[in-house]
Amino acid sequence: MAVLVIADHDGEKMSESVRNVVTCARELSNEVDVIVAGETVGALAESARRIAGVRVVKTLEATCYRGSAAENVGHALAAMIDGYTHVLAAASGYGKNLVPRLAALADVQPVSDVMQVLSADTFKRPTYAGNVIATVRSSDRIKLMTVRVTAFAAAPLDGDASVEACSATADLQLSRVVSIDIAHSDRPDLSSARVVVSGGRGMGSAKNFEVLTPLADKLGAAIGASRAAVDLGFVPNDYQVGQTGKVVAPEVYVAVGISGAIQHLAGMRDSKYIFAINRDPEAPICAVADYWLNEDLFEAVPALVDAL
Repeated sequence: MAVLVIADHDGEKMSESVRNVVTCARELSNEVDVIVAGETVGALAESARRIAGVRVVKTLEATCYRGSAAENVGHALAAMIDGYTHVLAAASGYGKNLVPRLAALADVQPVSDVMQVLSADTFKRPTYAGNVIATVRSSDRIKLMTVRVTAFAAAPLDGDASVEACSATADLQLSRVVSIDIAHSDRPDLSSARVVVSGGRGMGSAKNFEVLTPLADKLGAAIGASRAAVDLGFVPNDYQVGQTGKVVAPEVYVAVGISGAIQHLAGMRDSKYIFAINRDPEAPICAVADYWLNEDLFEAVPALVDAL
């Protein structure tokens, strides 16, 4: 029983989530391979081969895989997965884009957002924005899954897997990557940060959102946002935490001016400690917060920075 992990990357750097998906894969089998597809994947494959528990890193390298377009990558993977019982990807934007197309090509029903492995064919996953945990059993010949990475620890980086180049497939010409704009930051990655400071609609504007920067600097935190803040243009989409954004589970989650809609709670409710700053005692975020400060955020945040 062999398992294939589809590596998530931005073309330059391997996502930390790959290590979490490998941990999940190791609960299914000791035979775990990783596939890296892209325009240039040498450095990415080198990162993947260091993940403990990986048997072989397979590479798909061609211009048509630039930007990890789901059309070409999905077509290539569909021709490779018959030798595997399980195919896993992170439940990230990358995985959510690729896995449905691959599932259609393989004629199997994917299992999304797996948070616990019960057996080779039975898994637990959240539904109804995390209010219900469903137990799902799959009878498909290949179990195609996306994994909630916050539910699994990251595999160590002491491996020494071999690297194997695979033949690239032809460009289907169904889509093309026009440009790639990667936002570089010195802050921790939002999905794996130990501390996250998030702002919501209560921030009022993009300029006001900058109030959170000194606090994040003091805490060494990543900066996140609610969907409302993203939709209003306060911050880019990459900042969004929630059911339709990134799922995070830091040690400390600081929610500033966030009401706590169920879609947002679905993306951060597994945080170890939740600290909210909100003037509305009826806000849903206050019901899940371990600590709640009933203050004006524009007074409380600078005061907190001074205290720190």
